[in-house]
Amino acid sequence: MLRILKPGLQTSIQDGGRSGWMQYGIAKGGAADPLAMQLANSLLRNPLHHPCLEITLTGPEIEFGCDLSIAICGAQFDLTLNGQSIENDRGIPVKKGDHLAFGPLRSGARAYLALSAETALTPVFGSFSTHLQTGFGGYCGRALRTGDEILLRNCRRVEGRKLSNAFELRYAARPQIRVIDGVEAEMFAGTARELFYRTTYQASAQSNRMGIRLAGSGLDTEGLPQMTSSGLCPGSVQIPPDGQPIISFVEGQTIGGYPRLAHVISADQHLLGQLKPQDKLDFFRVDLDTAVRILQEKTAVLRKLTE
Repeated sequence: MLRILKPGLQTSIQDGGRSGWMQYGIAKGGAADPLAMQLANSLLRNPLHHPCLEITLTGPEIEFGCDLSIAICGAQFDLTLNGQSIENDRGIPVKKGDHLAFGPLRSGARAYLALSAETALTPVFGSFSTHLQTGFGGYCGRALRTGDEILLRNCRRVEGRKLSNAFELRYAARPQIRVIDGVEAEMFAGTARELFYRTTYQASAQSNRMGIRLAGSGLDTEGLPQMTSSGLCPGSVQIPPDGQPIISFVEGQTIGGYPRLAHVISADQHLLGQLKPQDKLDFFRVDLDTAVRILQEKTAVLRKLTE
């Protein structure tokens, strides 16, 4: 088993999420930074969307009840195994009774702890991921708490692997997020669209897995027509009446009624999962063909890890 000695701020079980359920009002959910999750799994030769522990801002302390291997990717914490420093981006063998501790956060917001084992949990709508906003999936539908014990099956040791420097994730203090035009972009005056792209926004402390609220120059929404609520996907940048953008995130509602000025391209959405409160970001517009090309290039690079 895996025993939680200290839970951290918000540690939960996440995987690739639930595809095909949005028509029923069920968000995809899953890892907030799926790229970091996939890299951690690749080091252990797991399926790329294998369940991991998602660790947010403040990390846990964990005791292992079996021999297996682990890998940690994503946000950089000070990490120790039995009091000895260890690093991200490599496979690490652990033994029964070993103690893993996450210390201070150095960069990013979320790390992913992959295990060379299967969790003895029941999938919900085809996924092991925890939907924290509504309380289902994962372990009892919630973030982990002190004393929780997660049963594991088919534990195994994996030959140690390390990511090359080309694959190691480094998070900029002020990322540039690429977007395409949103469905209602033409509803906004040209001056409002220009202001959106030249404003440096700041992530609000009110952000969560449902949505990322931004603070910056408020956009003029006066005169925008009333909208009928329609489908809303992760990455959609909505502009509510106060003019401050909200980015729909992995557990976001599946319909919305605010106009969508832009949409974060799929290849950059993982960067949203590494934003901390007060982090700054800029938006950069690309066209759809460029967005597709960038995603194809990133997918090809990731595929090399599984060959």
